[in-house]
Amino acid sequence: MSTKVRSTAETRERILTAACEVIAETGFEKIRMRMVAEKAGVSTALLHYHFDTREKLFTEAMTHSFAHTALDAERDADTAPAAVVLARILRNLLPTDPELQQDWRLWQELWARALRDETTRAFAVDLYAQLHAWVAGAVRRGIESGEFTPTDVDDLSTLVLSLSDGYGIRLMLRDPTVTLDTALTSIWRHVADTLGLPEALPEP
Repeated sequence: MSTKVRSTAETRERILTAACEVIAETGFEKIRMRMVAEKAGVSTALLHYHFDTREKLFTEAMTHSFAHTALDAERDADTAPAAVVLARILRNLLPTDPELQQDWRLWQELWARALRDETTRAFAVDLYAQLHAWVAGAVRRGIESGEFTPTDVDDLSTLVLSLSDGYGIRLMLRDPTVTLDTALTSIWRHVADTLGLPEALPEP
């Protein structure tokens, strides 16, 4: 990779990281491109060179956020037990740390905007399809390796995402009746029952 290409990639990475932070803190409807440029330490002109509209910046930021989350969970998917990888994915689907809480704020911005904008709605549906494929891929690997009891992969993946969304929203609302531990335990119990796994959530 040439120095110029590397520099361009690093600049895009810095801008997207800054965009995730600003959108999560301020909300998409209130952000201005200048705010993201200042956060990233670049000129507004350079920001517009990479992302000519707020909408393009928003969708790229969402994709960037998801890609980083998936990369962390899948870091040794070829060698780690399938149950460990699936448990990591589950933890990454919930607001389990400050970075994932930021991701959840981005998702909430996406949901709100998708209700009013058809292009954003289509993008959100596509992102959900990627999440579904992520969970389903981990389940299929476990079934193929003989670690999991065979099951309807798509049905289980849909259930995992639905439970994660439901518990995640209540955790983000700081609902006193729901804790991270109870959310993880409850979701994993459904997964374990279906896949013939121990009820204890594997350590990462």
